[in-house]
Amino acid sequence: MFASLPLTALRTFESASRLLSFKAAAEELSVTPTAVSHQIRSLETWLGVPLFERLPRRVRLTDSGERLFRSLHGALLEVAQSLDTLRPQRSTGHLTVSTTPAFAALWLVPRLGRFYAAHPDINLRLDTQCEVVDLQQDASVDLVIRYSLGDHPHLYGQCLFDECFAVYGSPEQVARASTQVPTLISVRWHNSELYALGWQAWCDKAGEAWLGLGPLREYDEEHYALQAAIAGQGLVLASNILVSESVASGLLVPYRPQVSVGGAGYSALCVPGRERHPPVRAFFQWVREEARLSGQAV
Repeated sequence: MFASLPLTALRTFESASRLLSFKAAAEELSVTPTAVSHQIRSLETWLGVPLFERLPRRVRLTDSGERLFRSLHGALLEVAQSLDTLRPQRSTGHLTVSTTPAFAALWLVPRLGRFYAAHPDINLRLDTQCEVVDLQQDASVDLVIRYSLGDHPHLYGQCLFDECFAVYGSPEQVARASTQVPTLISVRWHNSELYALGWQAWCDKAGEAWLGLGPLREYDEEHYALQAAIAGQGLVLASNILVSESVASGLLVPYRPQVSVGGAGYSALCVPGRERHPPVRAFFQWVREEARLSGQAV
């Protein structure tokens, strides 16, 4: 059934496509760049379609190449994971989860103790770089928790919760806000308009004429903004997801909790097929249950 498949060429193609470099693929496969180029040419000849555009100093997948890579990468990944489960004396599973520093610090890490208790055999590594990870290209990351407004049609995923923004502060600051204009705390994101528009939307909805009347303090990360609010430096416009631990512990309380503005959503995502890998499957089940227990699940 599979006797005619050019397996060596397909493995070479997967490596070159994932790395977008014949030279890097050669290093990964311990062959020469000429051998990689030969295998890619033979596969293109066998298929009758070009798979790469050869550009100065780099290569780029054609539409046909993109289609083949998506299916081939998932298939080889599933085979590799199946083989991994058959290896004897496999005492631990490894799992790399990528997410934002704020979500890791404010929601995920405080709950991870329960994951470790339930799955002591899984060695979990958190990747909190700010750059968006391309799961189709980076096989070192098993799963991402991503914050966005859009869909992810080429990934397997589950929506964990939708977000709204409300105003929070220390008990003293919240009590004082009804009689004097507070200091407002915001976050300067890469999209700097997001929080500015959020404060304006919240003030319009609440009928509060705060903007422009008092100081506005900006921070680069949500956890810095929450720490400033906990320290009594003002009121923060914050995600109900990221503020949940601080509210549960009484460090922050909501101001006019009935007033909120919409945000985006958090989803757990992986390359199709990887959700069947036991550590990934365990994490999906655990994080979905944690979202449900927090009362924030979709």
